[in-house]
Amino acid sequence: MVLGVDVGTTAVKVVLLDREARPLRTAERPHTLLTPHPGFAEEDPGVWWEGVLEGIREVLLGVDPGEVRALGVSGMVPALVLHGEDGRVLAPAPLQNDARAVAEIRELRERFGDEWLFARTGATWNQQVVAPKLLWFRRHRPEVWREVRWVSGSYEHVAFRLTGARYQEANWALESGLWDPKEGAWLAEVLEAVGASPALFGPVRLPLEVVGGVGREAAEATGLSEGLPVIAGSADHIAAALAAGLLSPGEAVVKLGGAGDFLYAVDRFDPVRELFIDFHDVPGLFVLNGCMATTGSLLRWFRDAFRPGASFSELDREAEGVVPGAEGLLVLPYFLGEKTPIHDPEARGTVVGLTLSHTPAHLWRALLEGVAYAYRHHVEVLEARGHRVERYFVVDGGARSPLWRRILASALEAPLAYLAGGERGSAYGVAFLAGVAAGLWGFQDLRREVAGVTEPEAAWTRVYRELYPLYRETYRRLQDLYPRLGGTYA
Repeated sequence: MVLGVDVGTTAVKVVLLDREARPLRTAERPHTLLTPHPGFAEEDPGVWWEGVLEGIREVLLGVDPGEVRALGVSGMVPALVLHGEDGRVLAPAPLQNDARAVAEIRELRERFGDEWLFARTGATWNQQVVAPKLLWFRRHRPEVWREVRWVSGSYEHVAFRLTGARYQEANWALESGLWDPKEGAWLAEVLEAVGASPALFGPVRLPLEVVGGVGREAAEATGLSEGLPVIAGSADHIAAALAAGLLSPGEAVVKLGGAGDFLYAVDRFDPVRELFIDFHDVPGLFVLNGCMATTGSLLRWFRDAFRPGASFSELDREAEGVVPGAEGLLVLPYFLGEKTPIHDPEARGTVVGLTLSHTPAHLWRALLEGVAYAYRHHVEVLEARGHRVERYFVVDGGARSPLWRRILASALEAPLAYLAGGERGSAYGVAFLAGVAAGLWGFQDLRREVAGVTEPEAAWTRVYRELYPLYRETYRRLQDLYPRLGGTYA
């Protein structure tokens, strides 16, 4: 047996796999995205750890821990956990969609330029890269900055709590915008500019590498065997791509989690400026990655703010009665700024066309459609660079919504395969990866079962073809206005 743990935007998920890579047990512990100021998106790593402990104890209930052969952790990337000398967490962790460091992004872009950073790392200056956030802490939280001795991501932090190992997983390093993959080195010029040094980082480890064994204290807290091998783990979206069986160039996975991902497999390291690029968990492959700041978290915000107590399925049923296009209602889903493909931390969630005849059901449908347009934008970026999506798969919690799948398929104008167990996502993927590391199976043993295929609906597609250009035009017209609305983040 093997264990997989995923630290997601909205919950910690744990899965236990048997020797045939089938899920035996799963557990989930929700946690809260904190937005104390405009642009902030942070979480408490202590809450993650409590969710990990509870989830592991739940799936191990009645299980001989000696039967578990390996453990893997995946998580949001690149979250930023600041550690002191003794490993304690110094502040809530800004997530990958945190947009507090707008001024620092501008400053570093002016100093180094997007082209320079892209040539060195495959990234551009945007709200996801880490250097602007380090500079923000140095300026706005000097009492915290003075104590920082090591930084990690979400899943490296959990692995550290389990094993004591300090390291950076390869995709955290790559997506941080601080690491040159060709040279295998941190960018000294950028670190110097923000007042940091390479000493803040551990060695860069590949996903399959074992970084250590579960320590005595963690074993007692979780019920795991002391010394259980823990691998370096995986970025959550890459683990989800693996769980979806994304093993062939030309295939794409639409991941409908708290944040949204569009994952496209390629066989060479060839970055696209509007997107991110990651190492695949499968050696020799890469993933062109579109990552949107809000998808599921946007729907949760709407539900909690305007329809508390309603279920997502209930909101879907109400929106089924609304015509495609929501009677002229258009939403830009940039409620935490936006990462790919526009890389604009100052963009804002926007509702256009609202009238007194619109209802919450119209808004709900418009939110689903706005996210679908954002995915279509990613496809256009790929096609403009000569890529072609041969087949689409949809996974994660949002994939449970038949209405959202129909909207997506119609906006993308392509069939959308829904995978059986697709909601397992990242936790399953990193558990499978741990099984590979333990020698229980190989990548060739990965199986995916299509539960169904959602076809585009011709009448809906005609509407979305007309509205999608308006979606794109709305952002272009408001792009210069957003910074004047944002104010100064403190």
